[in-house]
Amino acid sequence: MALVEGCKHSLEISIPVDQVESETGRVVDDIQKRAKLQGFRPGKAPANLIRKQFAGDIRQKVLENLVPVHLQKQLEAENLNVVGTPDISDVHFHDFAPLKFKATFEVFPEIALGEYTNVEVPYQDPEITEEDIAKRIDEIREQKAQYINIDPRPVVDGDFAVVSLESLDGVVGEPVKTDEMVLEIGAKETFEAFTENLRGLTPGDEKDFEVAYPEDYGSEKLAGKTVKFHAVLKGLRRKELPELDDEFAQELGDYRTVAELTEAVRKALFAQRQNEAQQAAKNQIVDKLVDAHDFPVPEAFVERQIKNRVEQRLLAMAEQGIDPRKLKLDWDKVKESQREKAVREVKASLLLGKVSERESIHATRDEVDSEVEKVARQQRKPVAAVHMEFEKDGTLGRIASHIQTDKTLNFLFERARKTAES
Repeated sequence: MALVEGCKHSLEISIPVDQVESETGRVVDDIQKRAKLQGFRPGKAPANLIRKQFAGDIRQKVLENLVPVHLQKQLEAENLNVVGTPDISDVHFHDFAPLKFKATFEVFPEIALGEYTNVEVPYQDPEITEEDIAKRIDEIREQKAQYINIDPRPVVDGDFAVVSLESLDGVVGEPVKTDEMVLEIGAKETFEAFTENLRGLTPGDEKDFEVAYPEDYGSEKLAGKTVKFHAVLKGLRRKELPELDDEFAQELGDYRTVAELTEAVRKALFAQRQNEAQQAAKNQIVDKLVDAHDFPVPEAFVERQIKNRVEQRLLAMAEQGIDPRKLKLDWDKVKESQREKAVREVKASLLLGKVSERESIHATRDEVDSEVEKVARQQRKPVAAVHMEFEKDGTLGRIASHIQTDKTLNFLFERARKTAES
C-alpha cells in the first residue's frame, strides 16, 4: 500500500492468470447460453465465436466480477477502513496474463486521541433580573394586544395606519401591491419615508411618495431600489394591551396568579439562557479539541460538508426572497470560502465520534423511539408508520447519531474545568 497524500492511499493489485481465465470461461459460458447468433441455435454457438462477437461485454463483466472482490479482500487484509468509492485506474487486462489494476481511495484517519476531559472553558450560570422578567412579560402582553379601530382624524405618531399600497415606479416586473398594510407611525421599525408621508393624513386621503430601500433589505425585489408608491389611508387603529392581573395570567395557562406567571417566566428564561450559555461553552470545548489534534481528514467528507454549507446558504437566501441564480456568484469561490470551516467541522465530528467510542456513549433504543414519537405526534401519524418510514430513508440512523453527539457534548461539558468569565 502507498500513501498518496493525507488520507488518500493506493493499492496495486494483480489477479493470477488462472483466476482470470477461470472467470472469463464462466462469463463466456453464461453468454453462450443466452446468445442468439445467426446460423446457430441458442446455446450452440462455439465459444471462440462468442469470445470474438462479445469481446467488450466479456471484458466488462470479468472486470465487474473480479475487481471488487479482490480489492475488498486486499482492503480487509490490510485492515483499511475506506471512505467513499475507490477510483480504479491503470487496468491491464490481456489474454493469458494476470489482471492488474490500481485502486486509489481515502481511509478514515488514525486519530491519536489526546486529553479531552478537564478542558478549561469560561462558564457560569446566567442571572435573571427582575427587569428581564418584566421585559418578557411585556412581550407576552404585546403578543396578546388587540388593535381597536378609532374614528377618523389626522394621523399622529403612535397610531397604527391601515394603508393600501401600489408601486408606480422603481420595481422591475409585476408592481408591488397590498390591500392592507398596518404601519406604526413613528416607530423605529417603520421607514421614515412612510412616517413622514402618512403623518397628518385622514382616512380616505391618497398620496404618492418615494421610499428608498437599503441594499440589504430582505426582499430582492425592493433591495437597493427607490420605489414610488400610491398610498390610500383606509383607517386608523390603536393598540390596547391586556391588563397584567390574575385574570390575564389564568388566560395564558395553568397559572392562578401573576406571581405564578412571573415565576414560570423566570424559570423559562433561566432554562433558555442556561442552554445558550452551555451551548457556547460546548462549542469552545470542541474548538479547543480541534486545535489540539492534528490529523488529515478525507476530502470526501470535506466536500460533503462544503456542499451542506452552501445548500444552507442557498436556503437562507430563498427564505429572504433572493434568487441566487440572479446574483452571478462565482460558486467556485463560494465553495472555497467555506473550506476552512468545513474542515474544522469534519475534524470536530470525527473527534466527537472518537470520544463517544472511547467512552461507550451511544443512543439507546428508548431515546431514538422517544424522538420518533415526538415527530409522529407533530405529524399526527401512527408511531409505527413513522418508524418504518424513518428506517427506510435512513432518518433513524441520523436521529441516533444526533443523540450520540448531544450526549458526547454533555459528557465533555460535565467534565470540563469551568472558570468564571472574564
